[in-house]
Amino acid sequence: MTVFDIVKSSVDSVVAEGAQAASCPAEVASNSDRIITMLPSSPHVKNCFTADDGILSTVQPGTLILDSSTIDPMMSKSVSELAQAKGAVYMDAPVSGGIMAAKGATLTFMVGGPEDKFPEAKEILSLMGKNVVHCGDVSTGQAAKICNNMLLGITMIGVSEAMNLGKRLGLDPKQLAHILNTSSGRCWSSDTYNPCPGVLENVPSSNNYQGGFQTALMTKDLGLAQDAATATQSPNPLGSAAHQMYRVLCNHGYDKLDFSSVYKFLQEQEKKN
Repeated sequence: MTVFDIVKSSVDSVVAEGAQAASCPAEVASNSDRIITMLPSSPHVKNCFTADDGILSTVQPGTLILDSSTIDPMMSKSVSELAQAKGAVYMDAPVSGGIMAAKGATLTFMVGGPEDKFPEAKEILSLMGKNVVHCGDVSTGQAAKICNNMLLGITMIGVSEAMNLGKRLGLDPKQLAHILNTSSGRCWSSDTYNPCPGVLENVPSSNNYQGGFQTALMTKDLGLAQDAATATQSPNPLGSAAHQMYRVLCNHGYDKLDFSSVYKFLQEQEKKN
């Protein structure tokens, strides 16, 4: 296994387990016939693949590339075409499940690309995920991920508002969470990733919102959903409101905190009032 990351400590941790470090994405591509990438946004993906020291500068014909970034579906199509010109196969394979699913290898991968290549992709991704789903052609994995994260952003705000209201009404947060999780309000944002500190262990809210999925990334994903809604003329009132909420959080310095910090933001607005 050959690995590269701009964060040296991330590379070192894998090298300690026997991997070989590369100096750039091109070196990874020259040493590999199966490549997995996971990057924050469309510009990062474009640079990783098309820069002078990028993957496509040295990619070998027949290489299978699985990109687990969450990006604009059009970027996935563009990179796929460039890879095809080099004789390689690019598939978008964005991922969902959070930090606990990543640690437990129970992630969900949404895969877009040639159906005849899906079994090979699934063999690799199943080492990290429990659910590996073929969504259709290249970019459909991104479409599924955008829809998922839009819903996630909406539900996290809803759970945060409910938990905050319940606490102000005198309810014990753990008791309220138990009621929600055994009632019709139950959702992943409540029963698995509750935003109220102390309700669940081993989630970012109980670690001062450190780790997990940064608010800036959720804002980016909700922006992708808004772009897609505009392009398809799809009504998107709650998605739009969620996007605006997370933009406000970023503007108030929450960008590097986990996206469940929307609860912390609501709490602090109380103090100001």
